[in-house]
Amino acid sequence: MKTGWLKARQTKYTAYVTLYVAIVLAAVAVVNFLANRHNWSYDSTSNKRYSLSDQTKKIVKNLKTDLKITLFDRTSRFEEARDLLDRYDNLSPKLSVEYIDPDKKPQIARAMGVTSYGTVYVEAGGKREEARYVTEEEITNAIIRVLKGGKKTVCAIQGSGEHSLDETGREGYSAFKELLEKNNYETRTISLLEKPEVPSDCSVLLVGGPRYDYVEPVVKAIENYVQAGGRALVMLDPPVRFGQDTIARNQAFVKELENWGVILNEDLVLDTSGIGGLFGLGPEVPLVADYGTHPIVREMKEIATAFPLARSIDTKNGVDGVTVEKLFSSTSNSYATTKLDSPEIEIDPKHDKKGPFNLAVAGTIKVKAEKESGGGGKKADSQKSDSGNGNQSADQDQKKQEDQKKNEGRFVVVGSSGWVANNMLHFNGNRDLALNMINWLSSDEDLISIRPKEPEDRRLSLTRQQMSRIFYTSVVGLPLIILLAGISVWWRRR
Repeated sequence: MKTGWLKARQTKYTAYVTLYVAIVLAAVAVVNFLANRHNWSYDSTSNKRYSLSDQTKKIVKNLKTDLKITLFDRTSRFEEARDLLDRYDNLSPKLSVEYIDPDKKPQIARAMGVTSYGTVYVEAGGKREEARYVTEEEITNAIIRVLKGGKKTVCAIQGSGEHSLDETGREGYSAFKELLEKNNYETRTISLLEKPEVPSDCSVLLVGGPRYDYVEPVVKAIENYVQAGGRALVMLDPPVRFGQDTIARNQAFVKELENWGVILNEDLVLDTSGIGGLFGLGPEVPLVADYGTHPIVREMKEIATAFPLARSIDTKNGVDGVTVEKLFSSTSNSYATTKLDSPEIEIDPKHDKKGPFNLAVAGTIKVKAEKESGGGGKKADSQKSDSGNGNQSADQDQKKQEDQKKNEGRFVVVGSSGWVANNMLHFNGNRDLALNMINWLSSDEDLISIRPKEPEDRRLSLTRQQMSRIFYTSVVGLPLIILLAGISVWWRRR
């Protein structure tokens, strides 16, 4: 048998080429296989425009039930939405995405009540919610609604000059109201002057910067509500007297807050660090970039928040059944002035106290024994029964934690009310901080995070002189330089 052809040079080259081609094909196949199952991308944009927010990642990665996102649109437009929806799909095996063309499958579209292109439905546990647009904010909010089920109610006190939820001006809270409703909260206003009792269906009570004193029955109603296990977000401005702009001292309510371990100082915090100037803000708007370890602010890293006309807050230890924790402070280059009767404020380093100053606190109040007694016997019996049956299940442990949360009142006190007004809510991290406070108060701690970013307008504005300079440099200058260089080379070689 002739074997000489095996030793021929051409045979060796053929074998080498065949082997190299096989290796390359195998490598491409492996890369394709991995890429199909592990989609990885890098977002190099400055504001991480093409990355999902921390909140979205937190919610989707912790899914305990299967969740489905369905997009009804023309087939030609699937690719536009796929860039976003595939990012959701890659976060958890419990989430799936389906694309349906209502023209090709009209029976499915009709069964689900689809009437327009671009409709997005989120389904989980037999419940369904609609996202109005194919944006991260809309889809994540729809996921929250379908997972959380029933809505919770934020009740805003009105009648003493508080910011109005329906006011669309710069001092109103209409943007805050819209933000709450997008995140599965209902909102309504209540008057404690007409009936000094907080309705039992209020999940969170909002005290939004009263300009006038609260009368004793109103203060008592707020006290009873929180001490019985209610939740309250209290925002009180410093008692400034700027001409016609006067804010009452609200002494009765401030004294009640002292019983919660919170001392509101009658001063105005001024930030002299100059950082606010980068955002067009004056010293009357302290900036915060240093936060504590409380769940409300734990995720607020390297995010600035601003608090116009803020007062400092101290805490008092040793109040029975009350725990208070500081949330954040002003910079070390801030001062607190007690001169509150003139809009022309000047800092006096000799007399004015130097910062940093605490601007907000969060705390809990244990429900009194008589409030607990109604369910105490049942809890004791159930615990005995559980111990007799052996180990408790995870569901029972979770129920215990929920019961413990119900047996405490929660409150957040901020020394400014303008930071969630329409003109300030969208400043940097104000929006995230406001929702974090509401989430913690309503015991939705799993939602505390950094929310989807709004699209950032990064257009470049040029003056006529700058546009002319760019035109003559790029359209005239560069071609002329190339032309002259060519002529120079030709002249030397001729």
